[in-house]
Amino acid sequence: MRVVLFITVFVVAMRSWAGIGAVAMPDKWSARAAEAVLLEGGNAVDAAIAATFVLAVTYPEAGNIGGGGFMTSYVDGEPAFLDFRERAPARAHRDMYLDEGGNFQQRMSIVGGRASGVPGTVKGMWAAHQRYGSLPWKRLLQPATVLAEEGFIVPRVLAEMAAEKIVEDAGETNFHKYFGNMRAGELFKQPELAVTLGLIAEDAQSFYSGLPARQLVAQMQASSGLISLQDLAGYQAVWREPIRESWRDMEVLSAPPPSSGGFALVQLLKLRDFADTHFRQLWHNEPRYVHLLAELEKRVFADRAEYLGDPDFVDVPLQALLSDRYLQGRAAQVNPKAISEGADVRPGLESTDTTHFSVLDGQVNAVSLTYTLTWEFGSGVVVSGAGYLLNNQMDDFSAKVGVPNKFGVIGNDRNAIEPGKRMLSSMTPTILLRDGKPALVIGTPGGSTIFTSVYQVILNVYDFNMPLQQAVDALRFHHQLPAARLIRHDQREVPASTVAGLKALGYTVEANDWGNLGDIQAIALEGNEVTAAADARGRGVARAVPMPSQKP
Repeated sequence: MRVVLFITVFVVAMRSWAGIGAVAMPDKWSARAAEAVLLEGGNAVDAAIAATFVLAVTYPEAGNIGGGGFMTSYVDGEPAFLDFRERAPARAHRDMYLDEGGNFQQRMSIVGGRASGVPGTVKGMWAAHQRYGSLPWKRLLQPATVLAEEGFIVPRVLAEMAAEKIVEDAGETNFHKYFGNMRAGELFKQPELAVTLGLIAEDAQSFYSGLPARQLVAQMQASSGLISLQDLAGYQAVWREPIRESWRDMEVLSAPPPSSGGFALVQLLKLRDFADTHFRQLWHNEPRYVHLLAELEKRVFADRAEYLGDPDFVDVPLQALLSDRYLQGRAAQVNPKAISEGADVRPGLESTDTTHFSVLDGQVNAVSLTYTLTWEFGSGVVVSGAGYLLNNQMDDFSAKVGVPNKFGVIGNDRNAIEPGKRMLSSMTPTILLRDGKPALVIGTPGGSTIFTSVYQVILNVYDFNMPLQQAVDALRFHHQLPAARLIRHDQREVPASTVAGLKALGYTVEANDWGNLGDIQAIALEGNEVTAAADARGRGVARAVPMPSQKP
């Protein structure tokens, strides 16, 4: 279980300042870097770029340059969504993780060079800077480069995770060579990574066609991976239309496919309101409330498995899936007193480890960014000479129809492995707008639990009127198919009455076996007050940033 190293929450009146910014980050180094950028006159996107590269140094279990992700932004009144998700290499193929008998060999999809998709983080940050950046690119990489060269003091939880990874990989990767000397409370330097970051600072494209690219391909050859120089040269980050849906008196901006997160979150929010009669008079996290959440989540996961995939490869019927008429019908199927069995919950149409942060600047521009290596430390493969970890994102494909991946999620041919295809995700970087201004900037890591965690926090804020920090820290539950009677919860004590009530309804209740449910980083703006909150489950830092009356 992760512990809190440092959490600060400020609520500041805006009247005394030209504007108020805020950062909600996974650790103190990324918070410092983002805050410094804002105080220097940079915008929310600038701060997000600086934090992204810092986390590649200080938060190596998820922060990265060897992975990918998504960014939802609202800059100068313009909603936008940036897809820098990894892609399958050209030599990847549908059955690459099946043995001669057709059995899924999951170890191959999560450990070693064959588990990695083509990284998108560097191209994504460069694309964001080209469109919205105001400070020089080199300036934004400077904090990360210094931390890699001069080192940082290792938190205990990070040292413990690295030690566990060394044992888990059992010599299958070179992870131990780079992280075997990581000790809690001691200075940890990454000189090779510092050089790589310096090269990227001079020329972002070098990661895809220069020395870092050649080093990556050499590592692929040494680790039985598939990524080629052609794969790297051909990679592009993609600007897509964000999901934009009305909910109550707000507009939800979130991730479109190839993420399932935005679709799932909007479905859950609308289903909750269409099933409002069942929710009346229920208190937070009582057994019947958790049961209703599970019933809604069943239907969302059924649709996710059937209809979602990379929109560049398959037709995703998003408009139909999010229509009020469709969701009203789905909500009417919910039984408030009984469990819907998995076989009875069908698609409704006719026919890891991750990290997240949120930024708000003094001009009320907002960024919600989630990126990942998938599982902690990704594939465990470090690019020799370059010093950074590679993702194991290929496990997010459906390697075999109907067979769950490591998150227990099933899929079909829409999410099958194809060259150049982006694997389906659950990342849910989200901004809620009210009257044209951000009301809530939110997201979390957590694999298939991402959108259910974001969903519960939103309900905590707007249904139960919890202060933001309380809403973020509150106990969370998760349910997904195909385990129709399993309710998972955070790795913490759950009230005995809640457990007893859920068991009486027919559920099995267990602590989530891959850790706590999320690590929410959120910022709320209401009237003249900005509140930032970092989840007590992690080691994050959240604080408001009073901006100077004039830019330096």
